[in-house]
Amino acid sequence: MTEAIKNSLRDSKKARWTALVVVSLSMFGAYFFNYALSPVKPMLESILGWTSSDFGIYTSSYTWFNVFLFMLIFSGIILDKMGIRFTGLAATSMMAIGTGLNYWALIHVFPDGATIFGIKTQVVISAIGFGIFGVGTEAGGITVSKAVVKWFKGKEMALAMGLQMSIARLGTALALGIALPVAKSYNFTSPVLLAFVFMLIALGAFIIYTFMDRKLDTSIATTIDVGTEEDKFELKDILFIIKNKGFWYIAILCVLFYSAVFPFLFYATDLMINKYQVNPNLAGAIPALLPFGTIFLTPLFGTIYDRKGKGATIMIIGSLILIVVHGILTIPFLTSWWVATVMVIVLGIGFSLVPAAMWPSVPKIIPEKQLGTAYAVIFWIQNIGLWAIPLLLGIILDSTNPQVSPNKTLVRDAITDAYMAKFSNNTYQFSEKDIARMAERASSMTIDSIVQVTNYEPVSNADLNREDLKKNISEVTAKGLVGITTVGDEDAFKETVKKTTVKAVFPLIEGKKLNLRYDYFYDLVLFTSLGIVSLLFAFLLKAEDRKKGYGLELPNIAEKAEEIKEQS
Repeated sequence: MTEAIKNSLRDSKKARWTALVVVSLSMFGAYFFNYALSPVKPMLESILGWTSSDFGIYTSSYTWFNVFLFMLIFSGIILDKMGIRFTGLAATSMMAIGTGLNYWALIHVFPDGATIFGIKTQVVISAIGFGIFGVGTEAGGITVSKAVVKWFKGKEMALAMGLQMSIARLGTALALGIALPVAKSYNFTSPVLLAFVFMLIALGAFIIYTFMDRKLDTSIATTIDVGTEEDKFELKDILFIIKNKGFWYIAILCVLFYSAVFPFLFYATDLMINKYQVNPNLAGAIPALLPFGTIFLTPLFGTIYDRKGKGATIMIIGSLILIVVHGILTIPFLTSWWVATVMVIVLGIGFSLVPAAMWPSVPKIIPEKQLGTAYAVIFWIQNIGLWAIPLLLGIILDSTNPQVSPNKTLVRDAITDAYMAKFSNNTYQFSEKDIARMAERASSMTIDSIVQVTNYEPVSNADLNREDLKKNISEVTAKGLVGITTVGDEDAFKETVKKTTVKAVFPLIEGKKLNLRYDYFYDLVLFTSLGIVSLLFAFLLKAEDRKKGYGLELPNIAEKAEEIKEQS
């Protein structure tokens, strides 16, 4: 039987590594869209009037259907019953559909004040699209994980999983790095449109993979007897999974660790702007260092696990790094941009360590025929955290900074009023949509400038006459626009209008000490707490491995593991 297995397609290095690259491309677009709107959060607030709670609802919606309709559990069962090809094609199709719906919701103009269950209609429909995308992405994630195990079991499995994550996280890094500059250069919806293109590429990549997977099945079928009754997944196998204590330690460690990293990335660009006063055009580059770091380090740590073992120990070290990073970011007086940069790099190291050891450890605890369901249960639990934590972060941010979102809306509305009065006549021939867009850009740049360069202690809204302030902002805006004409290039004219507005409004807001800056202290305390609890479960997992002999501390490459067993 051993000789037969060696003659299968996966014994070909070229074949299995090619399959890895192709199947990984299907997740690149997913990771891009997951964070495509995160750097654009300030624009969603200044242009669409979203609050941090709205953004929290949107980001948490990724998990709605997976958690509350148990779609992830069903995806795992479908994967084990129907196979990789069927599940992967369905998953990538849903990713594309969800992204398309999200884009439509953002470009569609809804009636003022339109709500569904008290939530802005635009937010709800965007969230539904993101939720559908989430179903596809998570189903795709477990499908890709099982595909990697299928091609690399007994071989360089941790390295393969690390490289798969690296390719996917290129999408995250790209989103964090370019989304805001692209949005400012073109339109705030442009990153989502780009994501939709990537989704179509993802679908095409998985179609190509299905041919490779079918060829692998054929090669295996000619050498060993696959699909026997004892190898087929049955629903009763779920009981084996949920009774396994080691499985639960990994699942809980997963939700704690990922909840302390992924939601952080959702808010990281805004954090860089508000606490560390980084230029908004560059703010996304700092959190982008995290996935860029994992791109190189996750395969490295995966190789170490393949050849040296120490999986449980690696997870402990990663959890310790998590505590140190978030703890330092929490310190109020450390506001230098280089502190944030160093901490993000270190967090990237921690985030490379844990996944590199975590995902290859699951097949050591759970049999291959149950892997789809096992990964699905882990991802489902992870999704509970990815639903609750972003939602909680938004609520905490709004409740501890209740004045910021209304003040941003005030600035936008005041500038819009001045622009409507100035540019809505036939002389300029701008539509209301054009004028609103100009006002949105100007108000966004004004707010960004205040947050980036000022350090005043803001006054309470109770000490401000908000109506007078709004009127004053409109008046100084209108006064600053006197004498500006449309002679020459239209884009140059709009840029002049924007810069003139910022120059006129900035001193007024600074003088009134209007609160436009978010304080992230309590959100960072939450992240630090998650790191502390994850460390506890990492130690529990190591103790369980020592007790049950899962081999988490042994290498993944079979020959290396046998050598260590013989030496001990």
